[in-house]
Amino acid sequence: MTDRRLAGPVRIVGTGLLGTSIALALRARGVDVALADISPSSLALAIDYGAGRAAQPDDTPELIVVCVPPDVVARIAAQELREFPNALVTDVASVKVAPLRELIELGADVSRYIGSHPMAGRERSGAIAARADLFIGRPWVIAGHDGISYGRAAQVEQLALDLGAIPIEMTAEDHDRNVALVSHTPQVISSLLAARLTDATDAATSLAGQGLRDTTRIAASDPELWVQILRANAPEITGILRAYRDDLDRAISTLEAPDVAGARRALAELIAGGNTGVARLPGKHGQAKHFSRLVVLVDDKPGELARLLTEIGELGVNMEDLRLEHSPGAQIGLAEISVLPAVETRLVSELESRGWKISEALA
Repeated sequence: MTDRRLAGPVRIVGTGLLGTSIALALRARGVDVALADISPSSLALAIDYGAGRAAQPDDTPELIVVCVPPDVVARIAAQELREFPNALVTDVASVKVAPLRELIELGADVSRYIGSHPMAGRERSGAIAARADLFIGRPWVIAGHDGISYGRAAQVEQLALDLGAIPIEMTAEDHDRNVALVSHTPQVISSLLAARLTDATDAATSLAGQGLRDTTRIAASDPELWVQILRANAPEITGILRAYRDDLDRAISTLEAPDVAGARRALAELIAGGNTGVARLPGKHGQAKHFSRLVVLVDDKPGELARLLTEIGELGVNMEDLRLEHSPGAQIGLAEISVLPAVETRLVSELESRGWKISEALA
């Protein structure tokens, strides 16, 4: 494939999930990728997956992407800047202030360094979980600073575009403040929520629906990695957690006396506040559209889901989103389909006429 912006070679340091995914995506575009990792077995696994070749001493990379844990990003980036004096170095750690500050303290040439962060990932880790399409349509923050020119940093933007990501420029400080709100604090909340299930009875967990699964999905994340992330961005996260604590205190006080005057209004405003927040999240292609959702019962046997999707396509309806849930104790699945409100009534009617059972329609 020749429709690429980066000519290469590109050196990837660290062959975990992000490093190997970046490498796979670049290789798919025909870019020469040199891989390096302190672990020979991790390196060999990434090579076996087709992510690139082993780095050689005489490599002359134009771009180096450091994909290592946050606590060693600055040290590795400084080393790469020394060893490859003509290369631009970036990293993909989920914190940006600390690495830049440490590099400056180390006396590194930050005129060739710019931090970046693809807002993509999975609960699973390592090269075995890597995907070449991991970054498609995802934001990729480029954290500029006073020590580097826009032109010198252009290769990172080209990298993001080649991988199908959406480059977004912001300062390191703004990045850390923003991800504390939309990524780091949600990880803490999700983990706390899931931890309450540890001593739950089997009877309780058997009642769990998609709402609980959605809100605890990221609780399966790697503890070792998240210890580093949370520590590095602790000041921003603690401020948000204090606000959560205040909200919880108000909710607890209200629920302790749910029949007093004003309690119902307080509870309604609590839920309505969530409605307002959810409405701020961008939808498909970043649009602010809101969709109607309907739940279709799908028999748990081969080909049924494919038949449903095919028939929706035959009806000329564009499916905006799809979520699947299995009904506990029953050989049936629940397909929650999001569509534009204007086509909801027709779609329900047409599907029912074809024998599909609609469990519920959700506004």
